[in-house]
Amino acid sequence: MVEVRYFAAIADAVGKDSERFELPEPATVADLRTALHSAYGTKLEPMLKVCAYLVGDELTRDGTVQLSARVDVLPPFAGG
Repeated sequence: MVEVRYFAAIADAVGKDSERFELPEPATVADLRTALHSAYGTKLEPMLKVCAYLVGDELTRDGTVQLSARVDVLPPFAGG
């Protein structure tokens, strides 16, 4: 089980601040993107392409990074 927390525009897009996903272990950022796409459809795809993922202490866009128990999904903020 992975707790996913959303911030700023991505929280607005999904309509919540957090939720939990049951993903196969070891799950990766790419697996999470797939789960989000399945849950929210293509409307979220453009935003997911530019979001960064805070996994533990690592901020990444690399789909091969293994998830921790909690992942923050962060859209670009003002200034990039």
